[in-house]
Amino acid sequence: MSLWENYIRKVVPYVPGEQPRKPNIIKLNTNENPYPPAPGVTRVLQDFDTSKLCMYPDPTIKPLVVELARYYGFGEEQVFVGVGSDDVLAMAFMTFFNSEKPILFPDISYSFYPVWCNLFSIPFKTPALDEKFKIIKNDYYIENGGIVIPNPNAPTSIYEEVSFIEDIVKNNPDSIVIIDEAYIDFAGASSLELVNKYDNLLVVQTFSKSRSMAGMRIGFCIGNPKLIEAINNVKYSFNSYTMNMVSIVSGVEAVKDDEYFNSTVGRIIETREKTKGRLSELGFTFPDSKANFIFATHNRVPAKELYEGLRADDIYVRYFDLPRIYNYLRITIGTDEEMNKLLDSLSRLLI
Repeated sequence: MSLWENYIRKVVPYVPGEQPRKPNIIKLNTNENPYPPAPGVTRVLQDFDTSKLCMYPDPTIKPLVVELARYYGFGEEQVFVGVGSDDVLAMAFMTFFNSEKPILFPDISYSFYPVWCNLFSIPFKTPALDEKFKIIKNDYYIENGGIVIPNPNAPTSIYEEVSFIEDIVKNNPDSIVIIDEAYIDFAGASSLELVNKYDNLLVVQTFSKSRSMAGMRIGFCIGNPKLIEAINNVKYSFNSYTMNMVSIVSGVEAVKDDEYFNSTVGRIIETREKTKGRLSELGFTFPDSKANFIFATHNRVPAKELYEGLRADDIYVRYFDLPRIYNYLRITIGTDEEMNKLLDSLSRLLI
């Protein structure tokens, strides 16, 4: 081993969902939206002046900050935009979790959280979800260096009401509480309604799911101006020009078209509810999903066997070979046609 190898940072990286490149597959493994972005996104891309690409983009991402502030009813100084919610969350971890006390997040949640903790040397503890995969509030009423709650949770798909989240925020006035709302638009009320009430709350959302723009990498968070100023200072110390021009103008158009947004979200919810019924008929059980995916287990056939059988049919779902959830499949909601093919394949595999 060369001496320089002793100084390489060694971490266990996050493993993203498989991105197969085969044609004619059904891809239900990464919680992408099966529908295209708002029509305005297509128009702005067609009309984009590529001569501008010789210049740096706006480091403040101001056009998108302004549009998000308008849409959600906050001041511009309360909005931070990043390159996907992963970028936003990573910046938030780096900015706010610098105590020697451990931060808290559920034992079954987004698997990037412990990766960031290890990368940034942040101590952490993972209170266990109960036997129904629900968060136990009292586990978060202990001394800590910060709290992260995904709501709805992934991969469990469970949504907690705003009053539940408020109890956690209220009982931790000396800690930053981050609510990761990647799937909130498929669920219920957002914790954004608490932002102006609690100065220690940061709510993170993404364009990757409900706004059909995973390929553009746009995420944002909203909180009190002091939090946003702090996270911007870290961003400008890390990379000033984080978001490209095309993503900025596309993101603005996506936010403007509320009618299309609501229509697409409604279609996914409708398909989700129909799929729940069909899966139940096939012998699956699952938490009551409030996301754009279902976290399902079968009463007879192991999840890994079903995962491999679906893959042989060119249908990709997510399987986690992890304690407590090794017998579950996370199934993204696709189009009605895609879900019908999934259900047909499952029916054959269950014979």
